[in-house]
Amino acid sequence: MHIRYSGWASRKVLEAPLALSPEDRAKPMNVSHESIAKTLTHIYFGDAIWYSRIADPSYPVPPHDALPSLDFVVEEWPRLQARWEAWTDAATDAEIARQTPFKSRFVGNAGLPAWQIVMHVVNHGTLHRGQIVGMLRQLGVKPPATDIVFYYYEQAAAPAS
Repeated sequence: MHIRYSGWASRKVLEAPLALSPEDRAKPMNVSHESIAKTLTHIYFGDAIWYSRIADPSYPVPPHDALPSLDFVVEEWPRLQARWEAWTDAATDAEIARQTPFKSRFVGNAGLPAWQIVMHVVNHGTLHRGQIVGMLRQLGVKPPATDIVFYYYEQAAAPAS
């Protein structure tokens, strides 16, 4: 559920800036990763690197110092989100509890249980989506509502499939 929420919220935050001019998306805002576009690509990078660590080491992850264009992210992020959802749907209790080793530029060689990595992915996205919401407000744009409670309401209102 948390991965689905994070994908839902990221889609909403990705759609709002696409209505902006390229100049406004790239405008330095002195928040997070400089601009809306760079912050969006950073969230995608986090989703991608953790997916590669937890589920599929062959998933291509760009180097953090050479993040892809926003156009690439708009195209690839939904596919990555679908992969995350497929992994979570298939994950067993043992898979969720599995210690996942990784190397990080912040902590070196490390490891965490998969469930903690999932929660980090969701939390990381929430932090940076909130920063994008602030940047949108600075540009005079009404941001989308991305609090998890709105996800719950939308899911409860959706017709059963």
